[in-house]
Parts: sequence; structure tokens; C-alpha cells
Amino acid sequence: MCGIAGILTKTEINQDLENLVLKMQNAIKHRGPDDLGTYISEDRRVALAHTRLSILDLSPAGHQPMSTPDGRYWITFNGEIYNFSQLRQNLISQGEQFQSQTDTEVILKLYQRMGSNCLEHLRGMFAFAIWDDWEKTCFMARDPLGIKPLYYWSSGSTLVFASELKAILASRLPALNLSPEGLYGYLVYGSVPEPYTLIADIHCLAAGHWLYWQGDRVTKQQYWQINFTPQAISPIEAQEKVRNALVDTIEHHLVSDVPVGIFLSGGIDSTAILALATKVQNKQISTYSIAFEETQWNEGEVAKKVANLFGAKHTEYKVTASIAKQFFPEFLQAIDQPSIDGFNTFFVSQIAHEDGMKVVLSGLGGDEIFGGYKSFEKIPQMLAWGKTLQTIPVLGKNIGKGLSRWGKSPKLKRLGDFLEQPPSSASAYSTFRGIFSHQEACAIMQQYIPHQPLTTYIFPSADTHKADLTIEDEVSLLEITCYMRNQLLRDSDVMSMNWGLELRVPLVDRHLFEAVASIPSNMRLAIGKKLLIQSVPELPEWVVNRPKKGFYVPVDKWISGDLQNHFNNVKVPDNISLTHWYRHWSLMMLQHWLERTYA
Repeated sequence: MCGIAGILTKTEINQDLENLVLKMQNAIKHRGPDDLGTYISEDRRVALAHTRLSILDLSPAGHQPMSTPDGRYWITFNGEIYNFSQLRQNLISQGEQFQSQTDTEVILKLYQRMGSNCLEHLRGMFAFAIWDDWEKTCFMARDPLGIKPLYYWSSGSTLVFASELKAILASRLPALNLSPEGLYGYLVYGSVPEPYTLIADIHCLAAGHWLYWQGDRVTKQQYWQINFTPQAISPIEAQEKVRNALVDTIEHHLVSDVPVGIFLSGGIDSTAILALATKVQNKQISTYSIAFEETQWNEGEVAKKVANLFGAKHTEYKVTASIAKQFFPEFLQAIDQPSIDGFNTFFVSQIAHEDGMKVVLSGLGGDEIFGGYKSFEKIPQMLAWGKTLQTIPVLGKNIGKGLSRWGKSPKLKRLGDFLEQPPSSASAYSTFRGIFSHQEACAIMQQYIPHQPLTTYIFPSADTHKADLTIEDEVSLLEITCYMRNQLLRDSDVMSMNWGLELRVPLVDRHLFEAVASIPSNMRLAIGKKLLIQSVPELPEWVVNRPKKGFYVPVDKWISGDLQNHFNNVKVPDNISLTHWYRHWSLMMLQHWLERTYA
């Protein structure tokens, strides 16, 4: 796990290229505290940078940017390829010779042999750029499910890329114009939806896509997408399929030359990972959790009980309001783009880092693919209700207009948005997951981008229009491609890397997804993650039968207490309520980010 950055240009830029890329590298040095490297082409038109967190082959042989022996191809790579050892042996059998034990060199050799088709062989999380110094082209790619980020800005024949938005901003090459789409998306969803960022013309390369730069021309193409293909299968066969896929992904995610720990919340997903990891490897596992003084949020005792059951070495960190206040400025400094999440990952990553850990597993992803959220129940109900009202179109639209304009609660205003549109899983999902309504978002945008309100809705971009998808499949797709990708994965990456910690997500795995995609939604997404529970009988009843709480932080209490000073000066139109903590939090994060970015 590392940080990457680079500048590609066909024509001269009026600044020192090496100095620019060093500024970018410095902005993401926290991502790779073990080593730094740069490559400048002979014609000084290309600069690559790398910051390294050493996980595989800890020797200097893993230094990046790395090149092929002939100096033609240069790579800067962020991520882990879990099947690299097998790929390496295959390449050796075909006559390849290696100078290191790294997965980086495997990617380089594969690309040298098969170009973009190398992506079909890579299992893991990745974002990388490969410069061809002979053809003067650059190939970039992002992993299938969007675990690792890759941002880029293109203008004329110049392209700038990096692992974090702040690194591109550090180059000072892009103009700092706010993106209407990015800002609107943030206000509605609480995170900026890809491919947008908050800065116009800076984009996030979409998950499962590659990009090819040829000076004046940039080509992008999708190479993988989620495809649910239900087939006839018995419940027992479904359980066996899930069980085998889970063991397989956990085995691969434990590949490392340093110890691997686990974030443990006491919920079903992280407990399942610990249970299976304990079976896969014969050594004690270190687990980490955070606890709170506020008992309604505190899951520390459950996590400790789970750790004891499986013989783990457990570390708990109790986050009090005063500790939250102490570290809040550092948390704000760590953010790359604002979000309504991430504070919990910031703290639990800190304790793993302070314990000397470099790699941890997280249970993120289980709710999205096994139906753990309330959205799997609520959205079908909303759709049925919406379709009933649509039988009298004027009635439904008029109710929607009334609610969106005069509804007293945030939920009623968002429900009005839903009723004003033809009912769809995407519009219902926006209502369910939303922060501000359409009218509210447009009003808030006026404060930052005057005279340019959005007059159309931006709904999630998941492909939910396939005829053979059930509504539950559509919800699963939306949760995976929106909430998980734009918020959970992005915040997990930024907050763990802030502490030089590699966070791996075995439940967000291409092979796992492809294995379970054939299980019909009535089994795979059965209420309460029934299929996952049945596939891991090691789960204790007192974990399975606990009400789902999620991994929450008592922010609403802290906002009115120890963190109050950070929230006193939030700007908002008079008619928009901030009584719900997440609305107040989202605007504070946005305001802080803007002040920092435009300082």
C-alpha cells in the first residue's frame, strides 16, 4: 500500500517538473513512510512519484518507481495483488526473470506481455500508472470494485494524477473552480459521487476502468462490472459456495511479509472474518476496536468477548469526548474530500498503528452483498407505494411538490423528491440515503456557486435497468456502487493511510462477488444476512442475535458539547434545519475543506 503521483505532458510547462512532482509527493508522504522515489524522463516531460509502505519484499528491491531492465516501462503502483506469487511462477515458467519478490514487478511483466489484458489476471486492490518511454504513452488502471483511489486532471496535452485529490491540488496546475455536480452530489449523499470531485475538471477514474494517455488523446474503457446472474441452486449448495468463497478470499488477503490484524466491531462481518482467519492460519491474530463512554454506542464489550472466544490478542481504545476534541484537528487535516463518515476509522487505525501493525482486515462490504441494511426492506416498500400513487399521477406529483417545499422534517422533504419523479430504485435509494433534499441542496449551492443552481437530479449511476434484476439486486448494486464505493471505501483508504496503515477488505473481492453472483437474491439477500450466517457456523449466537447497530460514533452528542466550537459558524440558508447531526456535520466538513483548499 502506497501513494502514487505523476505529471505527463507533451509540451513544455512553465514550471520545474521535478519540483512540481516533489510537492505532490510531499502531500501524500503519509501513505508511504518507508521509502520515497521519483522518476523523471530524459526529455523532462514526464515525472512519476511514489511513497512506499513496505508489505511485500521489504528490501530495497521493492523501490518504486520500478522499471523493466531495458528501461522502457516504468510503474508507480498503489495496492496489493494477492495472487502475485502464482502469477510470478507462471511467468517464470515462460522464461521471465525477476529482480524482486514484489507484486509490483509482476504487474510490470504482465503488462509488458499483454497490455491492458493484464487486468484480467490481477486479484487485489490497485491503482497504478505504467509509462512507456519508447512509445511515450501511459496506461493507468483502477481495481474492479474501486478499493484504491485514482484521481486525475487533464488539460490539453497535460495529465496529472495521484492517489489523493490533495496531491493534485499541491501541483497548483488545475484552477480551483468548484464542480457543481460534485458539490450537489456531496450535499445530497454526504460524499462526492465518482467520477466527480469537488473541483471542476479533476475526476476520479471510475472503478473497473483503465485510462490510456497518448499526449493529445485520453482513452478510457471499462474492463469489469458486477453482473448478477441468478441460477437454480439449493440452499445447501448456496451455503457451500459462500463458505468456499469466504475462505478463499480470506486466505488471499492474509498474504503478507508483515503481521496482519483485524478491525473488530463485534458485528457479524468482522466476527466472521476473525473466525475464518483463525482457521486459515495457525498463529494468534491481533484485533482492534474502539469503545465509548456513552453506553448506547459502546460495542467494546462485545468485541472483547469475540476476541477472547477466538483467542485473539485484543486492543481496545476508549474514545472519550475530550480525546475526540484533542484529535479532531488532526482528523480534519487528514480528510481528502469531505464526508459524513471516517472518524471511527481514523481512531481505530490510530491504535493499530501505535501497536506496530501495518496491515489490517476490515469487515466492510458484507452488508452490501449479503443484504444487511434496512434499505433492502425499505426501498421495495417505497417503490410499491410510489407506483400506487402513480396510478393517479397528478396526486402523486402534487403530494411530492408539497412535501419537498413545505415538509417539516428532512425525511419528508426528501420523500417529496421521490414522489415528484417516476418511481425507480435509484430515486428511492437517493431518498433513503439522502442528507439534503434537491431544493435544499440547490439553495446551499447558491452560497458557493452563485447563479448556477442544478435544475436536474443526479441519481446514482449503477446499472439498475437490466431486465432480469430483482429490486433487491438493484438495491445491492446501488449500495455497492454508491454508499460503499463513494463513502466507506474512500474514507477507509484515506483514514487508514493517514496512519501509514494498509486496510484490506476481503468481503470486497472480485472473485467473491463473481462466486456469489449466481445465487438468487431471495437467498443471497435474505433479511438479516441469513446466508452469510449459515455459511459461517462458527459465529456465536450472541453475535448473530444482536440487533444491528453499525459502527457508530456519538458525534451528535459531541457536536453540542466538546466539539461545539468547530460547528458554531456553519453557514446555511435560514429555512434549512440542522437539527439532525449528519446535516450539521456535512456542512461543517465542507466549510472546513473549502477554507483549507482556498487558503
